[in-house]
Amino acid sequence: MKEKRYLVLEDGTVYEGYPFGANKTSEGELVFNTTMTGAQEVITDLSYTDQIITFTYPLIGNTGMNTEDNESLMAQARGVVVREASTGPSNFRTSETIDEFLKRHDIPGISGIDTRSITRKLRSGGVMKAIITDETYHEDLIELLQNSSFRTDQVKRVATKTPYISTGPGPRVVLIDYGKKENIVRHLNSFGCDVTVVPYDTTAKEIKQMRPDGVMLSNGPGDPANIPDQINTVKELLGIPLFGICMGHQVFGIACGAKTFKMKFGHRGSNHPVKNLATGKIEISSQNHGYSIDPDSLRGTGLEVTHIALNDNTVEGLRHTEYPAFSVQYHPEASSGPHDPEYLFKEFIDLMKQKEGNHA
Repeated sequence: MKEKRYLVLEDGTVYEGYPFGANKTSEGELVFNTTMTGAQEVITDLSYTDQIITFTYPLIGNTGMNTEDNESLMAQARGVVVREASTGPSNFRTSETIDEFLKRHDIPGISGIDTRSITRKLRSGGVMKAIITDETYHEDLIELLQNSSFRTDQVKRVATKTPYISTGPGPRVVLIDYGKKENIVRHLNSFGCDVTVVPYDTTAKEIKQMRPDGVMLSNGPGDPANIPDQINTVKELLGIPLFGICMGHQVFGIACGAKTFKMKFGHRGSNHPVKNLATGKIEISSQNHGYSIDPDSLRGTGLEVTHIALNDNTVEGLRHTEYPAFSVQYHPEASSGPHDPEYLFKEFIDLMKQKEGNHA
């Protein structure tokens, strides 16, 4: 007879399933992701810090796990919920199963769950707190969830503590790390950029002393309002070519005077359609965010909307009308997900070259 594991929600709902991954109780914000491939990149994305990820696709881990595809050294997700966890992956790059992978990262998993039911619940009621546990008595856990609040220091915990360089022959880019994906650095390097990754709390003065050709604001976990000092830093950097992604997009928007709001259940998946308002083209994008820029707050900020989400018309891209700066809410580094938005890296390179040319 198989051992049992439970997913307990703050509204009192209890799902019964089977354990895999780490043998521990874990509490987090329950969210869902609609990606069909790239589960490893999702789990190691630091934007999922303190969250329990429900995968809507019914089979997860069938291509196995390998070190090359990690987006961080140690994943910070609180748990993984799946319908079925593959025990026999088939891929020539496979080095371990998802069960072995989660054990190594100390993340508990639960399988055999009706993930469609969870998705419908979160879509109607919004994301909520949950616990993965092997305990059979749940009343105290439900009360704990209802009376608990989550930490707000995610960026501080996951961002790099010391600067480091990923060399290249081209433009000098300072990447401010709020919880970056490794593929952002890889993409910048692929365009020849010389990248210096700096901690999230690096000051504008320190960044300017590095004499960058451009500054990039990375993705990261949590609410951008929890890092107010870093928002002020970005204000001081306006004038240097700047490109923000996800959390970086929100920090850029707030720095210019816009406001954000917490979404009901967010955008998480690798199949979200986004419309480029300049070209009219539709891009399929990878997304992972629970906050969004309030379009009604853009008046007087100098920002214009460049991209919108077709599922709900939320803001997906911004550009400043005065400064050489732009941002997108989604992930152009395509990890995991499609490659449609990769052109944005080229636009950033061109922006740096134009700025350099203006000073020639």
